[in-house]
Amino acid sequence: MIRAAVASAWSFVSLERRQTMEQEHANSLIKPVRVPWNKGKLVGAKPPLRPSHVWSIRTKLQIEGKKRDLALFNLAIDSKLRGCDIVTVRVDDVAPSGYSMDRATIRQKKTGRPVRFELTDQTRQAIDEYLRLTERKPGQFLFAGRGDRGGLTTRQYARLVLEWIASIGLDPAKFGTHSLRRTKAVLIYRRTGNLQAVQLLLGHSKIESTVRYLGIEVDDAIEIAEKIDI
Repeated sequence: MIRAAVASAWSFVSLERRQTMEQEHANSLIKPVRVPWNKGKLVGAKPPLRPSHVWSIRTKLQIEGKKRDLALFNLAIDSKLRGCDIVTVRVDDVAPSGYSMDRATIRQKKTGRPVRFELTDQTRQAIDEYLRLTERKPGQFLFAGRGDRGGLTTRQYARLVLEWIASIGLDPAKFGTHSLRRTKAVLIYRRTGNLQAVQLLLGHSKIESTVRYLGIEVDDAIEIAEKIDI
């Protein structure tokens, strides 16, 4: 009887162990559920700012006396540069003699291609006032980061852009640094229909890239064609 009891107990333990092993094996076959990186986020091309948005942000930065932010915002709109290029602009790139130039040239980090852009009166004035206040010298990054030890990081720049957007009542989730890059480019295209000019200003190597970047549709192309009489 003792042997029978021991055998019965061992059989129970073996059965329980087999069930545990089977469950562990079944669990190993179940793939973990991966949450998509873009779940709950707005993806796709960020829209450009409207002229009214640009002036609202400028006015707010002027009223608040944020000299650096105003110079940075104005330069971002005029230059149409990517965030990674904006933060690496140095003083001598735009103001080698201590005063802002009418035009500047920056070599793009992404493509290695130089791109030339204009600096409007209000942008030059904002940069000159910022330089007088900070006394930054040629060789230094134009826009200082934390602690004045180096330039702004792309993350810091992106955070500033979202702050500017939110400050005028817009949803920051719908905009980004490319909104500033696209703003003047889209306006130039809408007023002139000159894709090649916009391509040069954005530093694109292919016209197809410019078409995609501006989000040009067939109706836009037809509207341009309708303006041409032969």
